[in-house]
Amino acid sequence: MHSWLAPARLAVAVFLAVALCFSGYHAATDATGIVNYFSYFTNLGNLAGMAVLGYGGWAGLTGRRPVPDAVRGAVVLYLAVTGLAYGTTLANYPDLLVIPWVADVVHRVMPLVVLADWLIDPPAQRIRPAVVFSWMAFPLVYLAYVLIRGHAVDWYPYPFLDPARHGGYRRIAGACFLMTMAFLLVGAAVAAVGNTLTARRDARQGAEPNGRHAQAGTG
Repeated sequence: MHSWLAPARLAVAVFLAVALCFSGYHAATDATGIVNYFSYFTNLGNLAGMAVLGYGGWAGLTGRRPVPDAVRGAVVLYLAVTGLAYGTTLANYPDLLVIPWVADVVHRVMPLVVLADWLIDPPAQRIRPAVVFSWMAFPLVYLAYVLIRGHAVDWYPYPFLDPARHGGYRRIAGACFLMTMAFLLVGAAVAAVGNTLTARRDARQGAEPNGRHAQAGTG
């Protein structure tokens, strides 16, 4: 692993923690509320990114076991879809831009950071299709949570999940189908890129798969 990668991961994790604490405090003291704050997929994905980068940086500095590549890949997927959804749709809704600089960090900066981390330090072993499908578990559980809670409290974190808007549940079903396909396609792309870089790295070093990572303890 590059010598600068571990401290860089820690630095990004600390910066992201500051951004999330800032927006979390803002949510807790205004009409949003802390429960609604943690009901945004964006915030949950970035919390996962903070944890993965923070632990990954600490593990790299102390020689401990790295973050499993399946977990790293999942975070890359979640934040990549977050960035794509924001850039194509959600940025048009001003109510999501309560704190502009935090919105830029969690929607634009972090998707690029975790993707760069994945490209710089590719997985130790091939990511299998079963792993990609397992990445879908969290988005599906999240979707069920949002719809059930939204029906109970009449609040939805994203406009396309609100049945009170035009199209009702038919529109929600279509949006969920498109988002599911997006998650699968982006997940497949994340795995394919990681696998390609892993194969090239191992071929270049003339090492057995997982050889460098097993010795260096990187993630």
